Amino acid sequence: INYWNSLTSSVRVFDLQDETERIATLEEESAAPNFWNDPQAAQRKMQELNSLQAQVSAWDDLRRRAADALELLEMAEDEPEMLAELESEAEALSAELEQREFDLALGGKYDRGDAIISIHAGAGGTEAQDWAEMLLRMYLRWAEKKGYSTEITDMTQGEEAGIKSATIEVFGEYAYGYLRAEKGTHRLVRISPFDSGARRHTSFAKLEVMPIIDDEVEIEINPNDIRMDVFLSSGAGGQSVQKNATAVRLFHEPTGIVITCQNERSQTQNRETALKILRGKLYEIEQERIAEERARLKGKVVHADFGTQIRAYVLHPYQMVKDLRPDAE
Repeated sequence: INYWNSLTSSVRVFDLQDETERIATLEEESAAPNFWNDPQAAQRKMQELNSLQAQVSAWDDLRRRAADALELLEMAEDEPEMLAELESEAEALSAELEQREFDLALGGKYDRGDAIISIHAGAGGTEAQDWAEMLLRMYLRWAEKKGYSTEITDMTQGEEAGIKSATIEVFGEYAYGYLRAEKGTHRLVRISPFDSGARRHTSFAKLEVMPIIDDEVEIEINPNDIRMDVFLSSGAGGQSVQKNATAVRLFHEPTGIVITCQNERSQTQNRETALKILRGKLYEIEQERIAEERARLKGKVVHADFGTQIRAYVLHPYQMVKDLRPDAE
C-alpha cells in the first residue's frame, strides 16, 4: 500500500496547468470565423492542439489508473489472484510514469518536432568512412525501433567502403528532443577489417543535429546570399541514372554553408529540401551565438564543441560503449 501511495503521489505531482491553458487558448482561436484564412498557420495550430490534448489525456488516464488500482488494492488484501494482477499493473504504471517523466524533460521549443542528422567521416580515410556508415545504420535502426520514419536526403559514398557524409531527416514526436544530445564527435576503437596486419585502429565521425524549422520561425534567408548549382543525381546505374539535372547544391555565402540534395525527382523539390536544411543550420548557428554571448556575459570561457568527443565505442580489446558526459559505461 505504501508503494501504491508513493506511485499515485508521483503521478499527481505533475501539474499540466500550462498545457491545459494553452489547449483552451487554441480551442478558442480555432472557433474564430477567420481561423482558416491562413490555412498553413491554422494547420500548425491544430497539430499543436491535437498533440497537447493527447498529452493531457495520457496523464489523466495515468492518474485514473493509479487511483483505481489503489482502491482495488485496499479491497483485495486477501485475494492472491487480484494482488497478482495489481502487481502487474503497478509495473506497467511505473514504466509509463518513467517514460512520461522523461518526455516532460524534453521541454525545449523544438524538442517535440522532427530532426535532421548530418554524419561526417573524420580523418582516417576508409576506416573513418566505414565508421560513418556504421553510425548511419545505427541511427536508422534506432529510428525504426522508435516507430519514426526517415529519409536520406543526401549521401556521398566513400572511395572503397563506407560513406563520407550523409544527411537524414527523422520524422516523429520528440525526434529532435531525443537526438539533440547526440551532437558531437563519436570515436570507434576496433581491429580494422581493412588492415592486413589486423591492427587496432581508432576512427572518428562527427554528428550534427538540427531541428526541422517550420516556415513561421524568423530565420531570414536573403535570396541574394544564396548561389545554386544543379547537376545530375548520382545513382546505381542503369535505370537509376538521372537524365536531367535535378540535384541541387546551395552555397550560403555569408556563412559558407553548403547544402546538397539529390534525393527527390524534381529540381524544385530538391531545392525546397535544401532550403529547409539550411534554415535548420542557420537556427543552430543563431542558438550557439546566443549561448556564447550569455556565457561571455557570465564571465565563463566558451569552448567550441565541434571536435569534442562525446562517446566512445570500443570493440577491442574489450567491448564497451562509454558516454563521456555523464561518465556512463
